[in-house]
Amino acid sequence: MSQIVLKPQEKRYWRYSGYPGGLHSRSFGEVLKAKPERIIREAVFGMLPKNKLGRKMLQKLKVYRGAEHEHQAQRPEKIELF
Repeated sequence: MSQIVLKPQEKRYWRYSGYPGGLHSRSFGEVLKAKPERIIREAVFGMLPKNKLGRKMLQKLKVYRGAEHEHQAQRPEKIELF
């Protein structure tokens, strides 16, 4: 029977500075504590095309911690359907 490893210890996020020995990794749990919005950004990046269009689309993505953010609707209106 194999040992069950939970996602916070198993999944790794890698980044490379471009210099020799510049490869850094963090576990899912570490990234979740430090920058949880990075998890969403990288997940979306993985689904986008790997070209100029995908990079441009990723620039437009806005991810915020929590429910409060500055991009609320200017004049929300309640619509009664029934």
